[in-house]
Amino acid sequence: MPIVEANGVKIFYQETGNGEETLVFSHGLLWSHHMFRAQVEYFKSKYRIIAYDHRGQGQSEYRAPFDMDTLTDDAAALIKTLCDGPVHFAGLSMGGFIGMRLGARYPELIKSLILLETSANAEPVENHPKYKTLNGLVKWFGIMPIVANQVMPIMFAQSWLANPANKEEANYWKSQLRKNEKRVTAAVEGVIHRKGVEDELAKISCPTLIIVGDEDVATKPEKAKFIQMRIKGSKLHMIAGAGHSSCIEKPSEVNRIINEFLEKKN
Repeated sequence: MPIVEANGVKIFYQETGNGEETLVFSHGLLWSHHMFRAQVEYFKSKYRIIAYDHRGQGQSEYRAPFDMDTLTDDAAALIKTLCDGPVHFAGLSMGGFIGMRLGARYPELIKSLILLETSANAEPVENHPKYKTLNGLVKWFGIMPIVANQVMPIMFAQSWLANPANKEEANYWKSQLRKNEKRVTAAVEGVIHRKGVEDELAKISCPTLIIVGDEDVATKPEKAKFIQMRIKGSKLHMIAGAGHSSCIEKPSEVNRIINEFLEKKN
């Protein structure tokens, strides 16, 4: 099992491909590197791919307490250990929180930045009660069916969930949610109580791509526009019929947009 010691914690990662440049994938809350399986398969013929699990999630070591700054330092240490030069960094939601911090604080490590379904702001206060209630249930009972049923409409577009053609895929990802152990509550707390990085966006100088689903209810499209307006030269793409997990819901479109962006950078 590929493990790297990064920032004092054992981080699980998957490495595929053998391209000259490295593309790193950083997943969203409650998932693992597995959420990028369609992107890994698509890009592995062109790039060296590293997809990793955040501490306390997936197959990485649990060591708390931690916040988004801790996870950023984890990612920086992982890149320094596994890579000889700067990387293309793609982060979704929580992975995007990390990506923005890396771009601002570790510019020497980031060749380009891809931000999917994410926000530079602190979690809206109005979301705290619902998320804390769900997290409390998970802390005691794990992700039960009732919790998974509440989480799925946050993670996926309503139109995608309502489409009978996606039923099997939706059930698969619901089963992936339920694989989370109770320890995931520490990661949820880190997201709920994260600080905004609005003032750091101007420090990001690398080429930046921003992707958002038009039905994302967790980090709404206006959050993506806010980021785009504050990172000089960044590009914003909105995907119709996608929610907070666009890389799963619309993999072909996400792959195409990322590929076009990366090809222009090379």
